[in-house]
Amino acid sequence: MTKEGGVVVWVVGDATVKGSESGTSFKQALYFKEIGFNLHDTMIYEKSGVTPSKTRYYPAFEYMFVFSKGSPKTFNPICDRKNRWRERWGKTRIRKNADGTDGKAYESKKAPEFGMRRNIWKYVQGGGYGADDKVAYKHPAIFPEKLAEDHILSWSNEGDLVYDPFMESGTTAKMAKLNSRYYIGSEMSAKYIKIIDSRLAELNKIDDFMEQFGSGDS
Repeated sequence: MTKEGGVVVWVVGDATVKGSESGTSFKQALYFKEIGFNLHDTMIYEKSGVTPSKTRYYPAFEYMFVFSKGSPKTFNPICDRKNRWRERWGKTRIRKNADGTDGKAYESKKAPEFGMRRNIWKYVQGGGYGADDKVAYKHPAIFPEKLAEDHILSWSNEGDLVYDPFMESGTTAKMAKLNSRYYIGSEMSAKYIKIIDSRLAELNKIDDFMEQFGSGDS
């Protein structure tokens, strides 16, 4: 059960039935609202690749619905969008009076170099891009590690618990562990559990090495 202030990120694309989209993504979003969640944000996962189609424009995205119980307890916005107009700010300006004459001088606040990212996120997919461990590609449809990491960083803090109800290749668990979050997950496929175990075992080896030999700082 999601606690008050908790967040659920639901990444979903519509199935194609007889050449047309099924609309199941919207039905799922509305169902979340029916059972007590807020639709906090409708985000887009833009893919670097596309699905070919002869009857409509090539599909190149999935929805990332962000649901919350009440108001999200945590929001750590990712600020990596370079502010184009930064140099226009931080300079002395003159206020105008109602009659059009010059008023008092003031200095505008300097805009930060980077602003908050928008809610369309683009990631490169495919072999060598979605994950940095080869065993992950034994799963037929992994999503990018960076996608999972960006949501984990946005909606949780270090020491928080991240739950993945469909672990698949274990990407969410891996990124939770790398970013000092606890994780739990569910997966029915024995084949996929082996992939998850392999990926997490590599992280445990690194942890064991660091505990034994330290970071190298003197």
